[in-house]
Amino acid sequence: MRDVQTWRELGRRALDICRSEGAQWADIRLGTVELEELVVRNGEVATLEQEEHAGFGVRVLVDGAHGFASGFDVTTAEVDRVARLAVRIARAGRTAGPGRLRWADEPAWKDVWTTPYVTDPFTIPLDRKLGILMEADRILRAKPEISATHNSMSFRRERQLFLSSDGADLAQTILRSGGGISATAHKDGETQTRSYPSAFGGQYMSLGWELIQALDLVGNAERTREEAIELLSAPECPVGDIDVILSGDQLALQIHESVGHASELDRVQGWEANFAGTSFVDTGKLSDRFRYGSDIVNLVADATVPGGLATVGYDDDGVRSQRWHIVKDGVFSGYLTSRDVAHFESESAPKSGAAAVPHSRSCSRAEGPWNVPIVRISNLSLMPGAWSFDDLVADTEDGVYMAGVKCWSIDQQRLNFQFTCEYGWEIKNGRRARTVKNPTYQGITPQFWRSCDAICDERQWRLWGVPNCGKGQPMQVAEMSHGASPTRFRKVAVGVRG
Repeated sequence: MRDVQTWRELGRRALDICRSEGAQWADIRLGTVELEELVVRNGEVATLEQEEHAGFGVRVLVDGAHGFASGFDVTTAEVDRVARLAVRIARAGRTAGPGRLRWADEPAWKDVWTTPYVTDPFTIPLDRKLGILMEADRILRAKPEISATHNSMSFRRERQLFLSSDGADLAQTILRSGGGISATAHKDGETQTRSYPSAFGGQYMSLGWELIQALDLVGNAERTREEAIELLSAPECPVGDIDVILSGDQLALQIHESVGHASELDRVQGWEANFAGTSFVDTGKLSDRFRYGSDIVNLVADATVPGGLATVGYDDDGVRSQRWHIVKDGVFSGYLTSRDVAHFESESAPKSGAAAVPHSRSCSRAEGPWNVPIVRISNLSLMPGAWSFDDLVADTEDGVYMAGVKCWSIDQQRLNFQFTCEYGWEIKNGRRARTVKNPTYQGITPQFWRSCDAICDERQWRLWGVPNCGKGQPMQVAEMSHGASPTRFRKVAVGVRG
């Protein structure tokens, strides 16, 4: 980070101004974000970007109303202006009605936290990175059926200083790396795509260059190519109520869409309704011990798990990271919450059970210091079971294995959904059978999770990164991970029905 002590002095100056202007609470986040993006497409370098942004954001609470303002010129004059503007915005909001907002009490932490990693990816020469992508691309395009390729690496580092009027002083450095390859095959009017290690850019984790080395993009290019070609002549996915085994990477998105967004308390309470709406998980479901899934379903939010994209020391409210159950033994057990008490304390709280929600689960994050923090999904994972993958397949009489998300949809309440995957194969009498294309399944969230009857063990459990989760208006992008191992769901609606 640029001169931390200078930024600390600027931050304290901003907090003093906010207090002198009448704010009961104030915080400031100052930071930089470094980005590096590389894309090789169809044998050519399509993207080679390196950029760095610096900026800050000031947030205040005045008579129960929030105000937020930000700037990109980290100077004394600009910090003074933005601090006063944040207070004016809060006062303007207060004139619109009674101020209902207040901040939950939390310790004022003082700490320094950094993502653990082995090798800084920003120190690896560009020609080495491009060399890996070009070699993977060459292998992918070695057969005429391949009509398009996409190979990428992405690196992001955020350095941030958080100061608050109650004395918090937190310096954090958050690093993540990512990479992946994909091949699109075309023949006789049929087009199919296969990706590695997962779709939509591959795998992302809070690690350094060691992640790219472990992925071995070049070593997996030939198999990725052959699977794409294989899909061209594969039959369509069968239709019917069939047992489904989902791969870990596909299940990660299922968790994200049907559990993660559904348990964000600002969506539940109607404070946020952008991008597929609100949530069916009303606060009464917490006090009523709503059955979200079968007894073996344990979904745990954890902002401390090594490698998770949402793993930080503290969230953007200055709250220390935590681990807790969203669903425990199939029963809904908790929400994703920020420090804003108004999200979970209301006039109906005694009746709804909302008062039982903890004051903050450290889920408040922003896309850079210049954006206002909002409730975001933490690292949310399905805990492993006891099955080996081979035993799970052998135990399945009639089913379909599905991997690699292709497209999906989910309704405004996070209830009805449909997913289409890149790759699948039938299971007949406990054995792998023919490969199928366009494997598709659909369901209703609680019914689907209640049908879960077998989960593979920790040997096959992986964290899968989601680097592009959009929320809010104006939209902010956040990153998080979802851990999963292959899992079976009984009698799922499979295939596209006419």
